[in-house]
Amino acid sequence: MCKKVKKLTTLFSSLAVFLAFAATVRADDAPTWLKQAAAATVPAYEKAVPAVVLHDEEQVTLNGDGKLVTIDNYAIKLLTREGKEYAMATAFYWVSSGKVRDINAWIIRPDGTVKSYDKKAMYDRIADPDDVYDEGRIKRIDASGDVDIGYVFGYTTVSENTPLFYQDQWRFQNRLPTLLSRYSLNLPAGWTAKSLTFNSSEIKPQVNGSSYSWELRNLGWIPFEPLGPDVDSLTPRISVNYSPENKSQSTRPAFANWTDVSVWGTALHDPQVIVDDNIAAKARELTENATTEFEKIRLIANYVQNLQYISIDIGVGYGNGYKPRPSSLVLGRGYGDCKDKANLMRALLRVLKIDAYPIAIYSGDPTYVREQFASPRQFNHCIIAVKVSDATKAASVIEHEKLGRLLIFDATDPYTAVGDLPGDEQGSLAVIMAGDKGGLIRMPVTPPETDQTQRNIEVTLSGLGEIKGSIREKNRGQDATYIRVMSRLYSASDFQKMVESWLTRGATGAVLEDLKTKDEMSLSAFDLDINFSVARYAQLMRGNMLVFKPVIVGRRKETHLTENKRVTPVELDSTAMNETTTFVLPDGFLVDEMPPATNFEASFGKYKSSCEVKADRLVCTRILSLNRTILPVEKYSTAKEFFSKVRDAEQVPVVLIKK
Repeated sequence: MCKKVKKLTTLFSSLAVFLAFAATVRADDAPTWLKQAAAATVPAYEKAVPAVVLHDEEQVTLNGDGKLVTIDNYAIKLLTREGKEYAMATAFYWVSSGKVRDINAWIIRPDGTVKSYDKKAMYDRIADPDDVYDEGRIKRIDASGDVDIGYVFGYTTVSENTPLFYQDQWRFQNRLPTLLSRYSLNLPAGWTAKSLTFNSSEIKPQVNGSSYSWELRNLGWIPFEPLGPDVDSLTPRISVNYSPENKSQSTRPAFANWTDVSVWGTALHDPQVIVDDNIAAKARELTENATTEFEKIRLIANYVQNLQYISIDIGVGYGNGYKPRPSSLVLGRGYGDCKDKANLMRALLRVLKIDAYPIAIYSGDPTYVREQFASPRQFNHCIIAVKVSDATKAASVIEHEKLGRLLIFDATDPYTAVGDLPGDEQGSLAVIMAGDKGGLIRMPVTPPETDQTQRNIEVTLSGLGEIKGSIREKNRGQDATYIRVMSRLYSASDFQKMVESWLTRGATGAVLEDLKTKDEMSLSAFDLDINFSVARYAQLMRGNMLVFKPVIVGRRKETHLTENKRVTPVELDSTAMNETTTFVLPDGFLVDEMPPATNFEASFGKYKSSCEVKADRLVCTRILSLNRTILPVEKYSTAKEFFSKVRDAEQVPVVLIKK
C-alpha cells in the first residue's frame, strides 16, 4: 500500500470511530448507552455505599498509523449525598504524544430530564499539581454541584495517543459496586492479544477476528477497612499484551520476560551515568573524612536525599519518563526526580569504585507488582541497589545470585536512613536494571527489632491522684521515620500539639510541660524527651483507695480490629515496642490489686506484660512485637482475638489502698 493511500485509510478509520460516537448523541439528550444504563435495576446496598457504577466501558482501537483511539463511557447513580464527588468526567493525556478529541457529560434526573455538558464546561490542568512541569494533563467536567441522591451522571471521552509499549491494563472497578465493566481492544488484521488476570479467576475475552472484549458484571462493594490492602490488590484486573503475528511489523519494545525489561531499562539508564570533574570533586568532598564503605555510601546518600525534588517531565509519551537526566546535569542544577537522584548517586559512587544499579519499583503498595506480567508499566518509582562488601551490615542488604550483596536504598525519601527502606516498599517485587544479570527481585523486609520503640516512663503519684513524670523514648527504623516525618512536616508548635494530643488520648487532661527531640538520621534514630503532668490521673475513692491504669500512653500506630466480620486481608507493619513504666507510690499507700502477667503470641506477633512491686515503686512492662505480614480474611478472627487480648490486658487497673 502506498504511503498516501495508507495515510487516507488511517484518517478514515479514526474518523469512523469518532463519528460512531458522535452519531449516538443529540443536543440536550443523553446517548442511548447512558439511558439504558440509567434504566437498570439497582440492587439494595448497605448505607455506607455512596454510589453504584452502572456502566464502565473502555473501547481501544489501534489504527494503522500506530495511534490508539480510546472511547470511555462511564455512568454512576448517586445513592447518598457523599456520592456527589463522583460526578466528575476526567480524561488524561500526554502533551507530547496524545490529545483529548472530545469530552461530554450528562445528568439524568429522577424525573427523566437531562442536563448536558460539553467542552465549554471543561477545564484543563496539570495531572500532578506537585510537579513543576508535567506533560501529563487532564481535561475535566465537574458536575458535583448539580447532582443529588437518585441522579445518574455519565460521560464519554474520546482520546488519542501513541503507545510506548504494546501493553495495557484494565481495572474492572474501584471500591464502588459495578453493574457492568467492559474493556475492548480492536487491533489491525494480523494482530493478536493475550491477557493475564489478577485478583480473580481467569477472565477470558470474547474474540471476533482481531477484536477482543473482556467483561464482568455485578461486582460488589469493596469497603475501606483499617489495615486493608490498596484497592488494586483487591479488585479484578487484567494485563494485556498485543502484537502483530509478523514480529517485523512491531515498532515498540516487546518483553518476553523480566530480563528483557532489565536490558531495556539498562540501555536507558547507563549512558546517563556521566562522571566528569565536577562529579569526581563532589564525591571526594563528601567522603574525605569517611573511613568505611558504609560511611561513604551514607554521606553520598544524604547529599542526594537533600537535593530538591523537582519533576519536569518532557517527552514522556516517547519514553523519556523512564530515562534519567545526565548525572552531570542533575549535579549542576541541584534538583531532580527519583530516577535523576538514583542516577546521580550511581555516578558519585562510581568515583569511589562502588557499583550501583537502578531499581524500578511501585511505591505505595508492596503487593501491586505481579511476576507474570513483565512490563515497565507496573512501576512508578526508581530507587537504587549499591553493591557492598561483607563489611557493610544493614537490614536492607540482600544477597543477589548474580550481583552479590546489595544495599537497597531510596534516594528520594528524605526521611528514611541508609540501611533502612520505606515500609510501603518492603517486600515488594521490583526490577533491578543490570543488563542480562538483572531482572525481578524481592525487596528486603526489615525485622521487628529494626523498627523499634524503647520507652521508659517515670512518674510520681500523689495521694490525690495527680501524676508528674517523664517519658524518655528512643525510636529506631521506620518507627523513627514516622516521628521524623511529623516533626519536619509540622511547625514546632503544631508538632508539640500532636504530641500533647497523643498524651491526652491515653491520659485525659494530660499537660505537656516540656518537649525535646533528637533526630539522628545517620543512626536511623529519633528520640523524644517529654515532661508532663495529669491533675486527676488516679481516681480517689472513699478517701483511702486510688485506682488507675498502668498504661499511661498508647502506641502511636494503634491497631483497631473491632468488626465481627471482614472482607479484605489485614496488612501488618513490622514494629517492636518495649516499655517500662515506674510509678513512685504515694506515702501511706500499698498495692492491693494489679494486672496479672500476660504472655501470648500468634504467627504474626507476640505480646507480654507484667507488673511488680519494688519497695515504694510499681514497675510495669509491656512488650509487643509484630512481623510485616498480610493475613488472609480467614485469619481475621485470629488477628482480632490477638489485638483484643492486648487491649484487654492494657485496661486492667491497679488498686492502691491506705495502710
